[in-house]
Amino acid sequence: MSKKTLKGKVIRDKNDKTVIVLVKRKYSHPFFKKVITSSKKYHAHDEKNKFKIGDKVKIIESRPISKKKKWMVI
Repeated sequence: MSKKTLKGKVIRDKNDKTVIVLVKRKYSHPFFKKVITSSKKYHAHDEKNKFKIGDKVKIIESRPISKKKKWMVI
């Protein structure tokens, strides 16, 4: 089973070794046929504090690192 990868934008980098990534998805509504944009925030592990606000990043699923962190930045 392969791990999920998502693309998003860093919106917060204040915590040590953690960034919060906003991932936006577009999909067509099944009934209304309109394009809907949904977004979700993910806490991702950033070992070297390399990424800053505004950076486009790719995150991959990993083992649980803490209560909320289950993703790592590639």
